[in-house]
Amino acid sequence: MKRASITETKNQLSALIDAVRHGETVLILDRNRPVARLESVVTADAQDAEGRLARLERSGVLRRARRRLSKSFLSGPLPKPRKGTSILDALLAERRDGR
Repeated sequence: MKRASITETKNQLSALIDAVRHGETVLILDRNRPVARLESVVTADAQDAEGRLARLERSGVLRRARRRLSKSFLSGPLPKPRKGTSILDALLAERRDGR
């Protein structure tokens, strides 16, 4: 894993991104303390995708399904919103709560 200070990162960002494109991971340091990791988001093999799902699940970002959805779930009617509810209000509340 390559290491770079914040100053080096600012000055050589294009070169670091090129290295990441070719499979390298860059650890960014602030006064010799790790603060960020620069790694590729593009993955070619399914093994890495499975690892990414496992990491997201461990961090609480997602929860995997325990069983398959029934066909009737997707073909059935959509639920009706309660009277007096607003999608905009729900969206604004979600943003306010930081979800």
